[in-house]
Amino acid sequence: MTKKLKTTDEIFRKDRDYRFFEIEARSADIEGGGEELYVEGYALTFNEPTVLWEYDGIEYKEQIDARAFAEADMSDVIFNYNHGGKVVARTRNQTLSLTIDNRGLYIRARLDGTDEGRKLYQEIRGGYIDRMSFSWVTAPNGSEYDATTHMRTVRKVKKLYDVSAVDIPAYDTTSISARSLVAAEEEIKQAAQTAEKRKRLLLKTFC
Repeated sequence: MTKKLKTTDEIFRKDRDYRFFEIEARSADIEGGGEELYVEGYALTFNEPTVLWEYDGIEYKEQIDARAFAEADMSDVIFNYNHGGKVVARTRNQTLSLTIDNRGLYIRARLDGTDEGRKLYQEIRGGYIDRMSFSWVTAPNGSEYDATTHMRTVRKVKKLYDVSAVDIPAYDTTSISARSLVAAEEEIKQAAQTAEKRKRLLLKTFC
């Protein structure tokens, strides 16, 4: 029976946000033979604006506040490939570590524990896969949007789900939030216009 491949919509859930960063591969000799295989890098950096989308000549950007992960649930974060497939590292068994410092969120995943992990390590080391993505959910009212600078600032992350090695940094997934920003800004403009019309109507009525 032919195995059905997952579509982009099935892999990248619309109730989560995704961002993409570079990843590095390193190894360390084990006493008695063999190697420990690691991939590591910053999954995100704080207070560095990222352009998510450009619409009608306007760049819509996002940045993550340095305190955004202070109360985030990171109790069981996994590392896998393209946000799907078999788990090759996770925080619960201590093969994935997450460190928050002044720069951002640094991850280190040990991949020699499974066949899939060792294969993924070799693909990363060989340069076939050179990007990393993480997915998360922002807490209710955990972000602010500045319509003047077109900047969304994430202030509070509710939960971090996974950190993944990815081959093609998805195009539309990073634009999901950006499109919502465009819509939000349009709503703000329409609300302001409606308020102005009401004000004019009142002036005509009572003056």
